[in-house]
Amino acid sequence: MWSVYVVQHSISKQIYIGVSNCLERRLLEHNARRQKATRRQKGEWAFVYLETYRSEHDAKERELKLKNHGRAKQELIKRISKSLLA
Repeated sequence: MWSVYVVQHSISKQIYIGVSNCLERRLLEHNARRQKATRRQKGEWAFVYLETYRSEHDAKERELKLKNHGRAKQELIKRISKSLLA
């Protein structure tokens, strides 16, 4: 199974949208600062939202829609606003 996920940083409250077939490994990579987009900050990343797909293609298509279409991203953030870290 493939997942589109949203992680949020514990200090800066920045969010990152990604896709993975191994969420546990992916979160460890974010927190180990191995990813360019998440390495600049101290603190921890935590999952705040997940969508699961059977195919990698569908998951990557959804990730691109969220990353490249501001409206889709804003609608998602509005929908999960109570789940975001305060």
